[in-house]
Amino acid sequence: MNIDASHQGSVARGRLRIYLGYAPGTGTTCALFGEGRQRAEHGTDVVVAGVETQGRPGTEALLAGLEVISPLTIAYRGTAVDEVAYRGTAVEEIDPGAILARSPQVALVDDLAHGNAPGARHATRWQDVEDLLAGGIDVISTVGIAHLESLSDVVAKITGVAPRQTVPDPVVRAADEVQLVDIAPEVLRDRMARGHIYPPRQAEAVLGGWFQAGNLAALRELALLWLATTLANRPQRHRPGGHDPGGDHAREPVVVTLSGGPEGATLIRRAARIAARSGADLLAVHAARPGGPAAAARAALAEQRQLTESLGGSYHQLADDDIPAALLAFADARNATRLILSAARHTRLMLSAARHTRLLSLLPWPGTTQRVIRSGNGIALHVVTCTPTANGVPPAVGEPAREVSPAAGGPTREGASDGAEQHPARPRAAGTAIGPQTASPR
Repeated sequence: MNIDASHQGSVARGRLRIYLGYAPGTGTTCALFGEGRQRAEHGTDVVVAGVETQGRPGTEALLAGLEVISPLTIAYRGTAVDEVAYRGTAVEEIDPGAILARSPQVALVDDLAHGNAPGARHATRWQDVEDLLAGGIDVISTVGIAHLESLSDVVAKITGVAPRQTVPDPVVRAADEVQLVDIAPEVLRDRMARGHIYPPRQAEAVLGGWFQAGNLAALRELALLWLATTLANRPQRHRPGGHDPGGDHAREPVVVTLSGGPEGATLIRRAARIAARSGADLLAVHAARPGGPAAAARAALAEQRQLTESLGGSYHQLADDDIPAALLAFADARNATRLILSAARHTRLMLSAARHTRLLSLLPWPGTTQRVIRSGNGIALHVVTCTPTANGVPPAVGEPAREVSPAAGGPTREGASDGAEQHPARPRAAGTAIGPQTASPR
């Protein structure tokens, strides 16, 4: 649209502020609209661009007095409707063109990870938000920790449910401000039991499943750790004078090796968490003999490349008759000191035996992973065991990685840190934020 082009070419990029929650009902949407009302009362031109009230009276009451931009009317299956029946759920899609034409100072957009119905301007809501930011509009939005792409497999392991909609981590990390809206798991469960989040029948079901106290505690710690990691990688914004003590040195990248098998997504997410923890670059590499990857692996590799790039990494293809040597040469050329590899169950047993007998150097290592372990002096190898299931697809999350130090001749420790499965002492959560501190709406 010409309106969009004129906006994007004449104004500075808008600022993005995000409220982060660890579970439904923590209060991110209330915080979003509460801040919107506060800004509007102080004279800021605020509009509601996208809202997910879930029928909650308290949330709907916060919309009173705020201008709501009408959702986009989409022709779907031959019928023009505002609420589109898609995947069994009625959804409303925001209208970026109308919002850009209205040109408010601030747009409130709930549920950043929302997937749009077919026929919308973009496939996802976070892409709609990118248009608004490019048009010079400040955006305040919300996202749940379960919907961050790099953590989706961890969340699936914790809750038993894989999130269907995700947002790339770089989109959230690039926000000018990210603030955690925190609430104790016990209080959250009480709100659920009282029907403040879901209807009673649905609430009773989730309290015995997704909303179990242990799940909520784990998700809360996951959100705290993710936020702390992101904060730690922005030292120039928080240290006096903006000095980054590590900024004078190139950060060593993390390399993840892909075979084209179904375990690739698990390895990529694991590597992305390790890279995020240290602020390192993520490099995914597939090595094959001349002629390229096998036909059966090409489709999987294409998806894994897309996943890598969505997480802010880069994908590389190598051709060499000696695959282990090619992988190590690739890592060495990029000064990488960490290499993530997959190991089959039999390799895990061999590693376990070696750890107890200290005979790693005497074991036969016929495969690529095993040869890299023997040859990769100076590189920390994170070997992730992804046990196949009956249908050949690994579980959502690999078993804990084992870091192998070839120079030492064997495994050095179990449970290698990947920035997600650690459980540190809980910091004080209230008001935890990236960017300038502001009052946290409850």
